[in-house]
Amino acid sequence: MIRFLRGFCANEAVVVTALNYLKEHFSEPVNMKKLAEMVGMSVSSFYQNFKTLTGMTPLQYQKKLRLCEARKLLMTESDATTAAYQVGYESLSQFSREYKRFFGVSPSQDVKKLREEPYTRILY
Repeated sequence: MIRFLRGFCANEAVVVTALNYLKEHFSEPVNMKKLAEMVGMSVSSFYQNFKTLTGMTPLQYQKKLRLCEARKLLMTESDATTAAYQVGYESLSQFSREYKRFFGVSPSQDVKKLREEPYTRILY
């Protein structure tokens, strides 16, 4: 996920700080302007450096974290509604749309597969 090439991103440490913050707070709404300020960058520089290092925008990264965590919850007998709200989604329909777009199947279809063969599936 992170492109560790020496000199590839001049602000690597700053972006890693933001990555860690997003990992710890993925279920919370994140104000990108405040996040950029937290790491001492303008919003445009932050987005550019973040995307250079990760290949995705901060919001795409947060979405990926949320969906992967929801998938873990679904494997442990959680239902889609509970999982969606636990990872920070406010709308079940939005969660279902994004889940299907990301994993290629609906949460209910994925749960069925995951629970049938939980140890042979890759979560990330």
